[in-house]
Amino acid sequence: MPRKIIIDTDPGQDDAVAILLALASPEELEVLGIVAVAGNVPLPRTSLNVRRIVELSGRTDVPMYAGCPRPMLRPLVTAEHVHGPTGLDGPHFPYPQNALQDQHGVDFIVETLMAAEPSSVTLCVLGPMTNVAMALVKEPGIVRGIERIVAMGGAYFEVGNITPSAEFNIYVDPEAAATVMACGVPIVLAPLDLTHQVLVTPPRMEAIRALGNPAAHAVGEMVAFSERFDREKYGWDGAPLHDPCVIAYLLKPELFSGREINVEIETMSPLTRGMSVADWWRVTERKPNALFLRDVDGDGFFALLCERLGRYPLPG
Repeated sequence: MPRKIIIDTDPGQDDAVAILLALASPEELEVLGIVAVAGNVPLPRTSLNVRRIVELSGRTDVPMYAGCPRPMLRPLVTAEHVHGPTGLDGPHFPYPQNALQDQHGVDFIVETLMAAEPSSVTLCVLGPMTNVAMALVKEPGIVRGIERIVAMGGAYFEVGNITPSAEFNIYVDPEAAATVMACGVPIVLAPLDLTHQVLVTPPRMEAIRALGNPAAHAVGEMVAFSERFDREKYGWDGAPLHDPCVIAYLLKPELFSGREINVEIETMSPLTRGMSVADWWRVTERKPNALFLRDVDGDGFFALLCERLGRYPLPG
């Protein structure tokens, strides 16, 4: 029986790959809805990008929602310098014909979790945690319906990618991240320490492009655009695919390993705002609140990604 999931996202090229991976896996994942949040680009762009990716996938059965347009307490910080002004620069997307639901994304999350069987829905959080935190604030009882939260966010060994001390998703809305980390449900974090191990090297890019279908072509074009930033910044032979690690973990958890530790979010310091203070070495007595993923079988990850992208139909 497929696992019920809600995808909360701020597309972003890597978010788009994660969504395509999830929508190509109906045997394992039942996507109850996709909710956009402001993050990589403002909400009008992220919600449009959700529509573009869902239309590309052909999965018109999946409802889409717009969530929060700004963080809980702070001005929005975006990342057009990485993703381009649209958030999905690279391929050409026709204007989508599908539509968002009228309901606010936070209300969809609350309504779905309150109606769900206990511990039956997994939240896949690919961007800032604003929507999920607002849902928890609006109706704390939603924790009853959550099986776990799997989120891309944070870092320990890699420290930060938007500031010297913070990963982007956490930095944009640290108060939201702190709220989610304290909610008491099982949490799995895919931090930069993990995602920086899944690089789209030239052979891996060639394998994706060789699939020949429109979805794989779009992935190739999106990654070719976003990797320019990472190649220049890090000197790597390819760009990391951050957000697809969340979906891949649900599909093949055996590819991943990590450690149950305590993770707290810094919200007060201007210097370390958004830092994920991960007690990797368990030097405090703070109770573990997350499975902090550290290592991944990169070849296994890309074999899974190529197999699932290959399920999308060829042109014509």
